[in-house]
Amino acid sequence: MTASTIIRISDDALAIACGADDVVRAFEAAGCTVERVSSWGIHWLEPLAEIDGQGFGPLEPDDVAQVLDGSSDKAIGSIADHPFIARQKRLTFARAGKTQPLSLEGYQATGGWAGLERARAMKPEGVIAEVIQSGLRGRGGAGFPAGIKWRTVAQAPLSAAQARKYIVCNADEGDSGTFADRMLMEGDPFALIEGMAIAAHAVGAARGYIYVRSEYPHAVRKLNAALDLAASQIAPFQCEVRVGAGAYVCGEETSLLNSLEGKRGEVRAKPPLPALEGLFGCPTVVNNVLTLAAVPHILSEGGAGVYAQLGVERSKGTMPIQLAGNIRRGGLFETAFGMTLRELVEDIGGGTASGRPVKAVQVGGPLGAYIHPGQFDLPFDYEAYAGADALIGHGGVVVFDDTADMGSMARFAMDFCAAESCGKCTPCRIGSVRGRELIDRIRAGGKAAAGTLEALPQMHNAPKQARSRAQDMALLDDLCATMKDASLCALGGFTPYPVMSALRHWPEDFE
Repeated sequence: MTASTIIRISDDALAIACGADDVVRAFEAAGCTVERVSSWGIHWLEPLAEIDGQGFGPLEPDDVAQVLDGSSDKAIGSIADHPFIARQKRLTFARAGKTQPLSLEGYQATGGWAGLERARAMKPEGVIAEVIQSGLRGRGGAGFPAGIKWRTVAQAPLSAAQARKYIVCNADEGDSGTFADRMLMEGDPFALIEGMAIAAHAVGAARGYIYVRSEYPHAVRKLNAALDLAASQIAPFQCEVRVGAGAYVCGEETSLLNSLEGKRGEVRAKPPLPALEGLFGCPTVVNNVLTLAAVPHILSEGGAGVYAQLGVERSKGTMPIQLAGNIRRGGLFETAFGMTLRELVEDIGGGTASGRPVKAVQVGGPLGAYIHPGQFDLPFDYEAYAGADALIGHGGVVVFDDTADMGSMARFAMDFCAAESCGKCTPCRIGSVRGRELIDRIRAGGKAAAGTLEALPQMHNAPKQARSRAQDMALLDDLCATMKDASLCALGGFTPYPVMSALRHWPEDFE
């Protein structure tokens, strides 16, 4: 290699956090030209440098000289042929690691805008029909068919008080162990913008908003720059970025809409559905980043194309799965639905980073169930997970080894809900606090924790009623059932999933 060699290094936030900028400066000091590209998603090897298709990582500035003279022990061979990449089926992340995020020329050269051009040559109802035919379901958690939601908005009549229809992208990626939205917004922002423009054409919307969590400053800058560059390409559709206020509950669509309107991030009762009365009371499509970014590929190939042919039963297409936590090979793995959790965690992820046995895996963020190794043959598919009292959510997979205290993790779920609740509904607001107290009492052998209602002096000389451990467990089960059935949104409704799964599979951790 010579000093004139072009080095490709990601400017993804994770790569930067791992020291990519220092490595870039070291290559530049050696006289090399460095191109900042999107991330391949091989996170355990960041900072990763690519030279003529060959990868080197994880690098430090002191490794640069050895990389250039060919003596580096950080060489991993061809990145495209690396087992972690070669086993994937990349559609949404087809450009990951290959293009410069803000290059319009690079985007167009890799098939960009083809979906939008084809969509605009079709009638709106034809576009919606193809999205329905593809089987695309919302990738934000609920898995609701995207095309059905679009059709509802398209057919919604505008009243005198409803000025227009909107497209809203939910980019408030708050689940633990998730980073696919951030990677796409930072690495391939035009794909998201194109997907939103296609949705706008399909439902008759002229304006859209991307609601991004405040913890993603790199994504905000990339999206704003990309919107400026693509303004003429997506016209007459207009889109802008709005930065969230940091509340986890704003990942729920109605709370997000309130926040967009400048109101408190509080859940709305449904009905009416946002598809009929959403942003500013107007019919609104609310989809997350991965849902909208999948649309350009679907429209460029047609609803019956590759996307519809992948997956299993009602779970069609691919899912960008995020491997995180105590795992040896963490990163983004996009694959067709149907792969088992055992393959993902043990084969692709390589087991735990600590080398200890896997004790539990949480799928679907902090509200997802803890899955026992005995369930690892569960296929990655919405219906299979629902049948196991679990959820796929945003596709985050967080691994824990055998040192994890699952009783403590169950308590954390209730504590998290208590801290993040918008406070509107009683089952979530009060139930989470009572749930935390109950778990403390169970773990303390029936004694009430200091500061709880149960620990206060009894009033009017009322006799103190002691509860057995079995009664406490039954009460916790009843409380969880109430939260699941009566909460206004998924925050309170799904919090029981990690609690009950921990109690079911690891009762010894509650002793």
